[in-house]
Amino acid sequence: MPAIHNTTDFEAPDFYGIDELLTDDQKLVRSAMRAFVNREISPIIEECAQRAVFPAEMPRKFGEIGAFGPTIPAEYGGGGLDAISYGLMMQEIERGDSGMRSCVSVQSSLVMWPIHAFGSEEQKRKYLPKLATGEWLGCFGLTEPDHGSNPAGMQTAFTEHSDHYLLNGSKLWITNSPVADLAVVWAKNEQGRVRGLLVERGMEGFSTPEIHHKWSLRASATGELVFQDVKVPKENLLPDSNGMKSPLRCLDQARYGIAWGVVGAAMDCYDSARRYALERQQFGKPIAAFQLVQKKLAEMLTEITKAQLICWRLGVLKNEGKATTAQISMAKRNNVEMALNVVREARQIHGAMGISGDYPIMRHLMNLESVVTYEGTHDIHLLILGNEITGIAAFK
Repeated sequence: MPAIHNTTDFEAPDFYGIDELLTDDQKLVRSAMRAFVNREISPIIEECAQRAVFPAEMPRKFGEIGAFGPTIPAEYGGGGLDAISYGLMMQEIERGDSGMRSCVSVQSSLVMWPIHAFGSEEQKRKYLPKLATGEWLGCFGLTEPDHGSNPAGMQTAFTEHSDHYLLNGSKLWITNSPVADLAVVWAKNEQGRVRGLLVERGMEGFSTPEIHHKWSLRASATGELVFQDVKVPKENLLPDSNGMKSPLRCLDQARYGIAWGVVGAAMDCYDSARRYALERQQFGKPIAAFQLVQKKLAEMLTEITKAQLICWRLGVLKNEGKATTAQISMAKRNNVEMALNVVREARQIHGAMGISGDYPIMRHLMNLESVVTYEGTHDIHLLILGNEITGIAAFK
């Protein structure tokens, strides 16, 4: 019987020598995060997923390792790192679990990034350091019960009063919401313009019901945001947020991290499948000796390598300030589909053991079924790219 999956034995595939394209600092960041995942996430994640429990201690630990806001300037508590370093961090965290990467992606790209990009100096200094350390956890409120792929149709709205705004509406499928201290909420003002508001836990009329009975992202806290006449101080409006382009710019940041992260999930399953195939004996020899198993492994490695190259080149473009929304969409869509296919092939190689909690395969597979939908569905990203190619917006 093959040995139970041990994450400390993980060997990252690098068939095209992409490590040679990385700087020493980037490799150091990846090494530190890989060790963190092996030490803090992998030993607990199967039980957390089985029990559908978010590990409450993780935000502080992520803060200590510098996973929150790694591209935010150091003066606000961030790491001041480049885009490729951030991508490598997401790759390693998602190798541990997509739910853990989701937690970090939301905090970094959808909470800290918009505060830094659209917030006042006072807002930056008030919130970013606490978010960077994990003292506070944040969430991002865009998706609504009736408005997912078309966020511009949102119904959540606020009206202006003497010293505050009155916010009403609801958001659904919000990562971190049940445990978040702060919500970056997108709502329409009286002129129908989308603006960003910072809503703190404890504000009267603000609640965050948790969503239960999920088959996917079971170690992640997911919920709603409900606003019933919530009085939001005027100083909590993000002053430089203006229209739908603001939350969509946030989504570009998160989708970039997803494109890297899912490669980590695929790498974890590929490595497990390779080891299993070499150890599992059938018909008097390891199953790795059979042509169909070798075909699966060869195709898995090929697709992972292609996705790694997409990530690296996209990271270079992002560092140069050249990465476009369509380029990020292509990477997110392609790499998530790649990861799903790799994990499904890995499940086949593991046979019945592929559905066991002794191996990470089924957990990754279930998680990726959410990742292929959130931050823009598989089909919407296809149409974003189609719009770029033809100049015709098919989704309107």
